[in-house]
Amino acid sequence: MLAKKQVHQVLLRSDFLAKGYLMFETVIGLEVHVQLNTKTKIFCSCPTSFAAQQNSNTCPTCLALPGALPVLNLEAVKKAMSFGYAVGAVVNKRSIFNRKSYFYPDSPMAYQITQFDIPIVGEGELHIDFEDNSSKTIGITRAHLEADAGKNMHEGSISKVDLNRAGTPLLEIVSDPDMRSSEEAVLYLKKLHSIVRYLDISDANMQEGSFRCDVNVSIRPKGQEEFGTRVEIKNINSFRFVKASIEHEVQRQIEAYEDGIYVQEVHQETRLWDVAKGVTKSMRGKEDSADYRYFPDPDLRPTIVTDAMMEEAKIIPELPDEKVKRYVEVLGIKRVDALVICADKDMAHYFETMLESGAKAKSSVTWLTSELLGRLNKLSLTIQNSPVDAKTLGNLISKIEDDTISGKGAKEVLDFIMENEDHNIDAIIETLGLVQVSDDGAILVIIDEILANHQDKVAQYKGGKEKLFGFFVGQTMKASRGTANPGKVNELLKQRLGA
Repeated sequence: MLAKKQVHQVLLRSDFLAKGYLMFETVIGLEVHVQLNTKTKIFCSCPTSFAAQQNSNTCPTCLALPGALPVLNLEAVKKAMSFGYAVGAVVNKRSIFNRKSYFYPDSPMAYQITQFDIPIVGEGELHIDFEDNSSKTIGITRAHLEADAGKNMHEGSISKVDLNRAGTPLLEIVSDPDMRSSEEAVLYLKKLHSIVRYLDISDANMQEGSFRCDVNVSIRPKGQEEFGTRVEIKNINSFRFVKASIEHEVQRQIEAYEDGIYVQEVHQETRLWDVAKGVTKSMRGKEDSADYRYFPDPDLRPTIVTDAMMEEAKIIPELPDEKVKRYVEVLGIKRVDALVICADKDMAHYFETMLESGAKAKSSVTWLTSELLGRLNKLSLTIQNSPVDAKTLGNLISKIEDDTISGKGAKEVLDFIMENEDHNIDAIIETLGLVQVSDDGAILVIIDEILANHQDKVAQYKGGKEKLFGFFVGQTMKASRGTANPGKVNELLKQRLGA
């Protein structure tokens, strides 16, 4: 338990931060590195498989041996172009590869092959959606192709390098500094993640590093046009850590400004996010473009895409925004539900498979987003490894809609399926004794017995206590073990009670 003095300090701290965030504006730009899912690397024919034995997917080009020359992977170019068209960007017919000079152990070339002056994708934009149904447009500065570095591995005092990843094709997507909060940054990242998965240009697996982010953060007094000193937080691989790192860094910069030590404490530098401590830590000074000594790679001629390639790249699948619009306008579901479903490619596919199996859209939304996802979350499962497939859930919903089973009974069936391999809906309903009774005669027998056993309440109901109607419904459903058709129960009770 906190002492009174500590509690007072916490309250003062909260008050300070509240005032600080009101006085300053946060400026955020993101650089997202997307590993493209080509079969081979960007400049050689080595495979790009993730779990191969260390340093097995390498060749003279990956290892930068003398005389080895790069050859551009055409698939990587096509995937980059399709992303450009998906975000309404300029796709350049002619682009250039450059050498970006720096030395790290995971880069045997002592430079990275990337694009600088003329990238494959120019300016575009991406729209993010808020919970209040408002939206905001975030500018995309560019998206360029480059070769990934290897991976450093640290074991105590020993460091090793695995070069399997070296040369994997990356699409680096650079945003404009348009985001003003950690919330906006996460929404932008999630939308970007969704788009690259819909396009099938990357698996975007954040745990395996195929979708990672560098965050550029600065603050400025509100009303000031000039940007503050930009700090880069390097290689963050989860939405939660992106949010936490931004909020910590903004707090650190505000405190430095308020304490009069902004110039001394906030430098143009690269920082790391310490997950365990929840703080950013200085890593190294941040270089300017001149420090990298960019120049055109002499081993690679300018890339000139054909008109046929550009037309092919324009053929893209229905993307999240278009899908949301169709779900709202054609299927008649709420926009907030459509946003949840369409944010995940696998979720949208699951939903549409439910519809194909005969389930209605609005019922499918409820059973997918509430009933199924609720159960999956409790088990730490995702829609991809759900024990209940889409056709089975769609079939179950159809049984509710044709009055074979009640909603309550359907939940029992869903619970059964979650725990058992048997997915035969009809057989499960029969086994559990959940077939819904809609026969008037059978239901009237139960109603008459209920009314006979509660004559006092019948008298009270007829005397004006209409709320007792719910009591009679509940007793009837209980007596039928939930199998009586609720609509029929209400209708027949009203007849018997003279309502």
